Amino acid sequence: MDKSKNQVVTEKSIRLLQQNQYTFQVDSKLTKTEMKNWIEQFFDVKVEGTNSSRIANKSGRKVSKLNLNSTSRKKMIVRLKRNSFIPLFLSQA
Repeated sequence: MDKSKNQVVTEKSIRLLQQNQYTFQVDSKLTKTEMKNWIEQFFDVKVEGTNSSRIANKSGRKVSKLNLNSTSRKKMIVRLKRNSFIPLFLSQA
């Protein structure tokens, strides 16, 4: 699925792993239901819930006179049911 871009690795997302919650950066047009279905099919786990938030672009330099400050990024936090996990960090030894 090319709508799920990558996993977000920050201090907060690592803390959320202890609560069985995983953070992904996704396409801005993706819905919660589509993400839930994809996670359940791809990783063979049961999703308890999803939270999503749009991340605004940084308004540093203006490229033109028009201020194109659209929200092009979206972050989703997926909460799994107990005894389910997604192997995010695989050891390659």
